[in-house]
Amino acid sequence: MSTTPHGASSAGSFSSSDQQSGVEDQSLGSIVSRISSDFSQLVRQEINLAKLELKEEGKKAGKAAGMLGGAAFAGWMFALFASWTLVWALNHAMDIVWASFIVAVLWGIAAAVLAIQGRKKMREVNPKPEQTAETLKEDAEWLKAQKR
Repeated sequence: MSTTPHGASSAGSFSSSDQQSGVEDQSLGSIVSRISSDFSQLVRQEINLAKLELKEEGKKAGKAAGMLGGAAFAGWMFALFASWTLVWALNHAMDIVWASFIVAVLWGIAAAVLAIQGRKKMREVNPKPEQTAETLKEDAEWLKAQKR
């Protein structure tokens, strides 16, 4: 029996060729089973990640929609009471028709400003789960590496 530099017998030590033959000795079924299990776990993790990202974006969209709804209601109430007050005040200086027209134009401007702000908020919402898309690319690379 020959000895290795560390004093161990060569019969008890494993070389890299022994490790490679151990991988080659694995049955095709066990390799497919391991890859299938890893892939199933990976898919579950990706689904959970996508759910979390979509939930976060849904919260943003809900807040933006709530702000738009609140702005619409507040605008309606303010428009109702302020319009009558302004028409009444302008009626002392001009004909009621012109007073009503001026008030209508002012509310048209207010509506445009609110619509622009609400649209801007909605554009901040990203419906695509960016992190999930990135990890799916990484997963595809990992699967390609497993086939080698």
